[in-house]
Parts: sequence; C-alpha cells; structure tokens
Amino acid sequence: MSQNPILKIENVGKVEADKVWFRPFQFQLNQGEVAAIQCDHIVGRVLFNVLTGEEAGSGRMSYFDQPHPKDWKRYNHRIGLVSHEEGVYERLTPYEYLQFFQQLYGRKGDIDELLHKVNISGSKSRRIKLLSYSERKRLAFVKALVHKPELIILEEPDQNIDLESKVILRKLINEHTAEGGAALVITSNMESAVILTNDVYRLNEEGLKKMDVQEPDDVLVNDKHDQEEDSRQEPETSAHVQLERIPAKVKEKMILFEPTEIDYVESVDGTVQLHVKGGVFPCTITLQDLTERLEPFGFFRCHRSYIVNLQKVREVMTWTRNSYSLILEDHHKSNIPLSKGKLQDLKQVLRM
Repeated sequence: MSQNPILKIENVGKVEADKVWFRPFQFQLNQGEVAAIQCDHIVGRVLFNVLTGEEAGSGRMSYFDQPHPKDWKRYNHRIGLVSHEEGVYERLTPYEYLQFFQQLYGRKGDIDELLHKVNISGSKSRRIKLLSYSERKRLAFVKALVHKPELIILEEPDQNIDLESKVILRKLINEHTAEGGAALVITSNMESAVILTNDVYRLNEEGLKKMDVQEPDDVLVNDKHDQEEDSRQEPETSAHVQLERIPAKVKEKMILFEPTEIDYVESVDGTVQLHVKGGVFPCTITLQDLTERLEPFGFFRCHRSYIVNLQKVREVMTWTRNSYSLILEDHHKSNIPLSKGKLQDLKQVLRM
C-alpha cells in the first residue's frame, strides 16, 4: 500500500483554560487507508473542529504534506466532511442538493448514479425535510464524496441510523479507499470503530493508543504461535516477562485488550463482560479462567460474579456490618460488591 501521507498529526493537543480536551499525540493516515479514532463524544467534536480549521493548542498538523493553513479553503476541495450535526438545505430536493455541491466544487457527475448508491433515487424529487433521519445521513455521506475528495472525515457517521444505512456507509468507505482515497472515522462507539476498520485508535486522557483488532481466526493462530514461543523460552525468562491479551468479541472481529486497560470483569446471566474505559465488551473466557490469567496483573476475585483491577480501586466502603463495596476510580465511579468472605483475603493482598 502506498505510504503517501494524507494527514499527519504531530504532537497536537487541545487545552482551553484548565480543561484538557486531549493531550498531544502523533497520528498519520496514508493514501488508501481507513482508520477510526474512538473517544468521548464531546472530545470527538473538539477533534473534528481542530481537523477542520479550528486552532489547536500545540503541535503541527498537515494535509497532503502541506502545513495546516488558517485558511481552510486552501484545500478543503480535496476533503469531504460528514459532521454529526450535518446541516442541510431542507427546502431543496436530494437531486438539487447534490447538484448545488457539484457546482460549488466545479465538478460534474451522474447525480442519479450517486443517489442510487445510497438508495434514495425514489426520493430524489422530494424535499429533504420529508426524508427520514437515516435517509438524510445517507445523503450526507454521498455529499461528502460528490467532488471526489482524496480524504473523507466522518464524525459519528453511524449513530442512530438504520441497518441499511450502516451497510451503505461501509460500502462507500470501502469503494473510496479502494480507489486510493483515505478515510478517518471519529466515533464514541468502539463497536462502530471496529466494524468500520481494523485500524482502531483510542483517544483519552492518557493520549492516543492503537488497539489490537483481529479476525477471530487470527486470534487463534496467534495464541497457538504464542504458546509455541513460550514453550521454547527458558523457565527463568518466563518468570520475568509475562505477556497477556484478553480477547473480546465485537461483531465478526476480536479486539485484544491489555489487562491493565480493564477496570473490572462482570458475569451477567452467564455472560462474561469486560468493562474498559466506560465501554462493555463480551468475552468468551470463563470468569474462573480470567481470574487465573489476570491475578498476576493485580486483579482480585472480589465476588463470585466480579473480578476487579485493584489499581482502579479508590476506596472500600462499608454499608452494613456484612455488606461491603469497592469504589473504582473509573469513568462511572463504579460500585463493585465485595463478598464478606473475600474481605480478609483482600486485606492480605493489600497488606492492610
């Protein structure tokens, strides 16, 4: 794949007064690539604004090897945008709407074909205000592509849209990148990020980190390879170095978490769930097996249905003589039950 950089972010951060929206981070998107940045919805809005011309607090950013200009119009004709709160001219028809943007960018093309791509040909002569929310989003998708841009940036593109629109979105992105274009998705939903691309990044208070996303078959192959590698290691080596990834299934893909990313593990109606940075991900590993795999990383089986990351525990709260809870320093300040029988074990682990 070509390594021609479409977008480069070098130590770009955003701080307003005492509010840190995101710390400086590095990122590069090349020609023909699609990537997703998963972050809090409000942080995503701030990032989208910075990418589209708002002043950043620090660092440098460039498109097409050109410094990010204060005059966004210098190269916005090479970029297609889909914002979460997409404004439209409701009195126009979809045909007139796309025709307007073609004229704006000095482009010509078959508008009927574009409308067919997003399955709103039958509504091409209806006022946009009469379209459903999903139909409007589909129109926004194709509007971003009407001038054949080299890069498209999409903010929360599949939030609250129907299944048909999600399928169309994936197809449009795949076609765009297959033709050499690049796409960047900004979303608050990890599932959306994983579905749309294998290159998933998480942006939070710790900075930007690339997630390990694989197809399920790849996970099995890698696990087998890791086991073979471990069997060839000398005993003293494995005592000092311990690598572990905990898989969670998201649709047809697997995302691999480092143990230290996990806040706690919960079993609900027989389904094991990983709680990571405010997100919940199903895991096929049993709670007992997870206990054994996670204990070396500072996890504790505090209840028959819970395993907790002790690094995240802020306080132990007593409700009654026989009722205890662990309060976590996580996104939701989670309250995790602590079994009476586990209290003494916890004291020993924490050397209380």
